[in-house]
Amino acid sequence: MVLEHTATETTGSRNAALLPLAAVLVTVVLWASAFVAIRHVGHELSAGALSLCRLVVASAVLGGVMLARRPSRHERFVPPRGAWPRLLVCGVSWFGVYNVALNEAERRMDAGTAAMLINIGPILIAMLAGLLLGEGFPRRLVTGSAVAFAGVVVISLSTSHGGGTDRWGVLLCVLAAVAYAVGVVAQKPLLADLPALQVTWLACTIGAVGCLPFTPGLIRDLGSARPSTIGWAIYLGVMPTALAFTTWAYALARTSAGKLGATTYLVPPLAIGLGWALLGESPAPLAFAGGALCLVGVYLSRRSRRSRRA
Repeated sequence: MVLEHTATETTGSRNAALLPLAAVLVTVVLWASAFVAIRHVGHELSAGALSLCRLVVASAVLGGVMLARRPSRHERFVPPRGAWPRLLVCGVSWFGVYNVALNEAERRMDAGTAAMLINIGPILIAMLAGLLLGEGFPRRLVTGSAVAFAGVVVISLSTSHGGGTDRWGVLLCVLAAVAYAVGVVAQKPLLADLPALQVTWLACTIGAVGCLPFTPGLIRDLGSARPSTIGWAIYLGVMPTALAFTTWAYALARTSAGKLGATTYLVPPLAIGLGWALLGESPAPLAFAGGALCLVGVYLSRRSRRSRRA
């Protein structure tokens, strides 16, 4: 009996460790595909229109799941009053400002470069989480972030052809990265009391409401868009938003914001690969070295003290 109980506990602890990892890997792959999809549909849908379409679709999907699932006795469909300020910050900054700024930036630069510039976000997340959430600045996190950020710099140098990157596009990516970091840090405390699905749905809905002024542009753009473009816009709402943001919140509830943010350094090399395969945006050879540095940085940031001792 004791052996069976020990085996059950071991299996449970292993699953508890693997599920957040699987969730964040789903997020990383889908977010990488989002950069390519945004680049593809940005020629027909304006930045605000695409943001509104994506968020409305995601809010509808997540709302349907919320209604279909069976909540536990202790869950509240309407969050307590104290949770709303953070929900508003998360919804407006991450789901609203981030999407509009990124969509407009990708109308001016390729998907891979945008993904790399956005990845100053994890550095900002680690800083804000250390200052505001009391996560501190572990040496392995700082070292891993520095190595991964060096990889981002290498990729940026390899893909900036003679300084031809649009200056406004760069500034918009920086704005999106700041909004992303603020949203994550606001989201993290919410997940201690609320389910990941509920937090994602509410924040997404808040972002959609904030984008309602773009409704006339969305109606106009959809009227002239190709069916394939509309299909990709729906994909952005269902997969990289509804699913990926939920798996992100699930993983965020089970690890630190700084540590999880560092895993998104995997997004740029994936986005570059997808952009090369689907859009014909060929990365420079040096970009592969930068991608390898990103992977090393993620490994260093996620390596536990126990594994180092072993």
